[in-house]
Amino acid sequence: MRAREFIVEREGQLGKRRQWSTRGLHKFQDKNGRDRFNELNRVMMAVACADGETPLNVPDSSWVTNNNTAHPYSEIEQKMLKQAYQAVGSKHTDINKGDMRSQELPSTNTASPVKAFRGYPR
Repeated sequence: MRAREFIVEREGQLGKRRQWSTRGLHKFQDKNGRDRFNELNRVMMAVACADGETPLNVPDSSWVTNNNTAHPYSEIEQKMLKQAYQAVGSKHTDINKGDMRSQELPSTNTASPVKAFRGYPR
């Protein structure tokens, strides 16, 4: 097998032979052609909500919009990110204002959705 037989992105096109052997092929991008990862994430979330019949009401932008997100797990990772932003010159916003805690809402798991039956010990 020659390299040209499995490297298909050489000209930015998909040849007819590969198109015939590919089922359900789609290509998409956001309106500005800038943020491929966010667009892919939003499309896949919309697919999870879709049923193929009912129109979806998806706003044009999310809280992320045209930004990348970083999710540090520890305070040292938070400091490392801030140091990297400064070194690269990246504009950033700490949405949680330094709060590294992860807590559930007080209403989480306070009432069971399952009705108790007579023989169930409480």
